[in-house]
Amino acid sequence: MSRSFFQRQLPPTAGLPLLWRDLLPPRADFSDRLAQELGIPPPLLTCSGTAALIIALRTLQQRQPNRHRIIVPAWTCPLVALAAHYCPPLKIVPCDMEYGGINFDRERLAQLCDSQTLAVVVTHYAGRVADTAAVIKIAAAHGTAVIEDAAQSMGAKNAGESVGLAGDIGFFSLAMGKGLTTVEGGVLFSRSAELQKEMERQIARDLPWRAGWELRRIIELWGYRLMYHPDRLDWVYGRQLRSALNRGDAVTAVGDDFTVDDIPLHTLGHYRQRVAASALTRFSAWQQQNSLRAKSRLAELRQLAGVTVLQDGPHQQGVWPFFLLLMPDRASRDRAMQHLWTAGLGVTRLFIHTLFGYPAVMPLCLPSPIPNAEDFAARSLSISNSHWVEDDDFALIVSVLRAVLTT
Repeated sequence: MSRSFFQRQLPPTAGLPLLWRDLLPPRADFSDRLAQELGIPPPLLTCSGTAALIIALRTLQQRQPNRHRIIVPAWTCPLVALAAHYCPPLKIVPCDMEYGGINFDRERLAQLCDSQTLAVVVTHYAGRVADTAAVIKIAAAHGTAVIEDAAQSMGAKNAGESVGLAGDIGFFSLAMGKGLTTVEGGVLFSRSAELQKEMERQIARDLPWRAGWELRRIIELWGYRLMYHPDRLDWVYGRQLRSALNRGDAVTAVGDDFTVDDIPLHTLGHYRQRVAASALTRFSAWQQQNSLRAKSRLAELRQLAGVTVLQDGPHQQGVWPFFLLLMPDRASRDRAMQHLWTAGLGVTRLFIHTLFGYPAVMPLCLPSPIPNAEDFAARSLSISNSHWVEDDDFALIVSVLRAVLTT
């Protein structure tokens, strides 16, 4: 592999790089432009995807204050569960997943969803499109809302429409690595004009302007422009990754070491919105290139015996920030990660544990059996679909996986 001043480090996802001209943007209404780009109502903007979820939950609580539970996938970002801390007295009910897939176990979901359930959160992982229709059917029987967590799937479509529109509320993330970025940011929307207006009022109450946080994010945004490149990512990502793994701390290595103190609530500043509006002009073409690259590389991954690659179902058109794979068992996954995790090739794990594996999340969760989710956590890994992953890089990854599978 090539080397420059720093060790070459590929990013774990296909984030859209910023150009210097994006940082000196003209005035533009980011919300309106994003609505036109994605075919959604003009969205509300928050400081993070987690903040968007908090606003959604608080709005629903105003509607149904006697409901105190939300159902979420048992294998998901800890921040989804930590959002409940800001919406007391809500409790998280982790629901098992279907075996080897990203959808809920329907039978288990039907058992858990009841008159105490405020919302079910459907997660569109890794750019893929989850089965929302089945969840809506189960939730509707109890007057339960459906929230679509599309943090990793901006631009994905289900039956020709943007993800997030089938349920009651949808949200995207503008965090680094999610594609389009403001470093941190959230995009919140609903097909219901009434619900949209209620969420707008909730934002006005709950998300103040905080100059200190905005200045910090602007500095980080300029840092992203400077450092988001394989020749420089080692300094801000690769070295910390290797250090955490050397300590045996996989949670810190993937950035899952969240607590309730890691969720600031404030507005998304106008300058960062303008930067995102500038980058948005390249977003559609960027995603098309990612899809074409993914199509050719999926064919290679599908040839690996015993490996499952998460893909789209009928009438689904996902996006491809990275590939999410299931190895045949934990041992083969661990052998693959031993060779690839610190090689700078963009191979990592999405979430280390199910929700029950994170101490900060545990007090918010009600007990529930989740064998399929535990299996998913034990066998999964991800491979970057960044344009910086060259053919030789990808061939090396595939060769390592093939060797691991024959060991």
